[in-house]
Amino acid sequence: MKKFMVAALAMVLALPALAETKIGVVDLRRALFSSESAQDFSQKLQSEFSDDEAKVRDAQEEARKLKERLEKDGAMMNETERTELTSQFKEKVQEFNYLKNRLDSTVSSRKQQFLEQARPKVDAAVKSLLDEHDLDLVLPSEAVVYAKPDMDLTEQLIEKLND
Repeated sequence: MKKFMVAALAMVLALPALAETKIGVVDLRRALFSSESAQDFSQKLQSEFSDDEAKVRDAQEEARKLKERLEKDGAMMNETERTELTSQFKEKVQEFNYLKNRLDSTVSSRKQQFLEQARPKVDAAVKSLLDEHDLDLVLPSEAVVYAKPDMDLTEQLIEKLND
């Protein structure tokens, strides 16, 4: 009974502090990837890796053609031809997987570098929103079940990131 009274008293005392807390919500991912710098980065990545993407697509297409040929003509081929075609198909699949993994890894690494470089600017923009709106707390939208629309500061964050 005594523990219940202490817990109830703590809750009653915490309510006024909670009621005075001003909270804002931002979708950090949307804000960052909607910013002009992220758009520029994305275009730069696409142009930089377009040749590599073409190589990946070519390897995939060649593997697909070899597989179709195997399925279509494999029954009529002699054992040597079928083995040779199967070997070519496996090599092409390995080439595709290698090229795709290398491209994905490189692009992922570059995206991570961008995020690390953008982090100080995002932090400064969030701090600025915190000060401008006299907020006590800014939460990422992923951590919030529901927030009133006027608590969403994502658009303002995008504007700050574009300045």
